[in-house]
Amino acid sequence: MTLRTIGFFALVISAALLPLTVASRATASAPGGVGNAIGVLVITGASSDSDRPISPRYRDWLGRVYDGNDFAPVWFTPDGVRPAVAHALAELRAADTRGLSPDDYAIDLLQREVAMATSVDRSPDQVARADVSLTLAMLRFLADLRVGRIPPQSVERHYRAPAKDFGFVTSLRQAVAANTLGSAIDAVEPSFPLYGRLKHLLAQYRSLAAQPSAPLPPLPPKASRIMAGDAYAGTAALHGRLVLLGDLSADAAKPTDDRYSGELAEALKRFQVRHGLTPDGVLGRQTHAELNVPLTQRVRQIELSIERLRWLPELPPGPLIAVNIPSFSLRAFADLPASDRPALSMAVIVGRAMRSETPVFLGEIRHLEFSPYWNVPPGILRNELLPALVLDPYYLERHEMELVGTTGTGTPTTRVDAAALAALRSGQLRLRQRPGTRNALGGVKFVLPNTMEIYLHGTPARELFARTRRDFSHGCIRVADPMALVQFALRDQPDWTGPRIDAAMSSGKNVTVKLTTPLPVIVFYTTAIVQNDGRALFLADVYGHDRALDNALQATRGRTR
Repeated sequence: MTLRTIGFFALVISAALLPLTVASRATASAPGGVGNAIGVLVITGASSDSDRPISPRYRDWLGRVYDGNDFAPVWFTPDGVRPAVAHALAELRAADTRGLSPDDYAIDLLQREVAMATSVDRSPDQVARADVSLTLAMLRFLADLRVGRIPPQSVERHYRAPAKDFGFVTSLRQAVAANTLGSAIDAVEPSFPLYGRLKHLLAQYRSLAAQPSAPLPPLPPKASRIMAGDAYAGTAALHGRLVLLGDLSADAAKPTDDRYSGELAEALKRFQVRHGLTPDGVLGRQTHAELNVPLTQRVRQIELSIERLRWLPELPPGPLIAVNIPSFSLRAFADLPASDRPALSMAVIVGRAMRSETPVFLGEIRHLEFSPYWNVPPGILRNELLPALVLDPYYLERHEMELVGTTGTGTPTTRVDAAALAALRSGQLRLRQRPGTRNALGGVKFVLPNTMEIYLHGTPARELFARTRRDFSHGCIRVADPMALVQFALRDQPDWTGPRIDAAMSSGKNVTVKLTTPLPVIVFYTTAIVQNDGRALFLADVYGHDRALDNALQATRGRTR
């Protein structure tokens, strides 16, 4: 046991034996009395919020804040209260502007404690309790902004990210003393550009949801699909709804009858694009349902998207490929955060919902394979191709596939018999598709090593990119413009010219090219997006991840974090 530990226990015992009458006569201007009281609170883990006891992590953090400073108050001085107290209380009360909940920080109780600690007859114990409570609330707030309120693995089991630093713990006292708390709070938030745009969108939709006319009444039901020129009893309401949401100019003439006009149809197309719907201007079932989504639900959708972005690691400056699953899109950035304008944008196809979902994960492209082999994953072999081989012994020849040994030795064969099927089932043989125009990976494979065998690749099935909803793959990510993505990946390797890349993709000869510098990739999931032009997209929760996250956050209410 160290001398410091012995001192801690002596402090706890002495504080416990301190006569109440003496404590009540002590003044807040007695540093020793306040310091002793703070020491007791920190060491014992006492909390003024009985429903939210101090967890081991926060007890450790409180020790780091107070121990090195002889348990001196952070927020109060012998002369009074620091200006940062008002700033902290205002930030906590406005936590919803950052996608958090003020209720998580017991703000009303905290306000009362601060009031008692600044009253004329305050005691050292009251000052100590207010100081520790405010420190604890601010540490929770900063941690929630830094990494989110729940571990991402609780809803995204494949997600792993480098641990973020918690430097705000040791710098909190300095930020309070220097009255730079605002800068300290801003510094812990994600630097990913979408995060800031979503915060602005959150403010906009909170304002819309708070209008006297909210909640918006549902649009009248319809008997069938409404097309331009049709009569619809909800035409006036639809006009108002599209103006409110920004898809129709406020200067647009209001309808004089119940005719669904071409101008309204064009505005509806803009709404449909923003909500991941087919932009046909037809008021059908899905479009009608999206128009009737309450604004409060949109607010929650934005909050959940903001929460997910807090899980992202601190990305190094430079290039990045970002794939967002609900928007079925890829953006390639040449130099984040210096420029958040994507150098490249394209559609992607992701894994099927409920069957072969693409996981949320982080990786880096280290090399490319031109004219790749497609090594059939065990699950696809077992569930899809083995039954096909049993029924059709010529399946391999027709699909340019072959059987090879698991060690890569031996001569490939297309012969399918009982022995070959048995060897496939036992894992002694594996199945692959040769490079060529029919290869499932197209002309190139972007390899980012991971345990889930997920990668990006081209595809011969071009027609699927015309769909609005594109969850058709077995989990890997098919890219709409593989040539452009290759050129982006090899932009600092000038020997790989456009003609050379095109030739390698179509040669049928497998060639591996290592990138000079690995290219970071994030595969993330947000159903609310703000594009660079300011347009807000609200997308379908294709995998149900928003629902799972919302349930997990609700379950944390009242628990120790």
